[in-house]
Amino acid sequence: MNAIPTESPATTHDTAGTTGAELDLQREAITALGYELRALVDATVRTAAPTEVLHRITDEVRLLRGQLTGRRRTRAEIPAVDEFPGEIRMYSPVTGAGSPLAPPMQVTADSGGAVGRCTLGIAHEGPPGYGHGGMSAMLLDELMGRACIAAGLPGMTVSLQVRYRRPVPLETPLWVHARVTGTEGRKVFVDGSISTEDDPSAVVVTADGVFVTPDPDRTRALFPDLR
Repeated sequence: MNAIPTESPATTHDTAGTTGAELDLQREAITALGYELRALVDATVRTAAPTEVLHRITDEVRLLRGQLTGRRRTRAEIPAVDEFPGEIRMYSPVTGAGSPLAPPMQVTADSGGAVGRCTLGIAHEGPPGYGHGGMSAMLLDELMGRACIAAGLPGMTVSLQVRYRRPVPLETPLWVHARVTGTEGRKVFVDGSISTEDDPSAVVVTADGVFVTPDPDRTRALFPDLR
């Protein structure tokens, strides 16, 4: 679900006393760690290393995990490095530069919508050599939500209909497109598609979705940490 509140300005959490330069340095460090973690995940899902090597690496990763000390944020807490609502989501599983799960997709606003570019790796595999269908749905859900924002109609996903025309190839640059097609009260209707960069006219996945702008009371209930 792509959740975007509407009544509050973009905000970060617990950033009192933090300068813009310090925040930039923190994001750079998170981005660098995210890159290495994605490379580690890729190596992990590709490896044919013997059992003893896997056990040794497991012990080393466990030691590394122990170095991530300090307070851990709670489930609903907005990361200090994020802007929410906004476009900076460092740990998003779709666009987050700090996420070991994300492709990550690079998003730009387009007239009446949004465009994303990413490459799915072996960690996103469904059938051998092709992306998992759930990844396609997640890419589209994210970008369709961004299209709502670009149109000045931020909202939350309430319906997403995905049609798989052909398999999505891994390790192949992809284009993801989304645009708002209409509104009805608080409902926003959005279309989306995925194609390869080599052949953008050959659409491999399409979707249509309905997003709803939440009212202020619902927004406060869903996101109690939002100031």
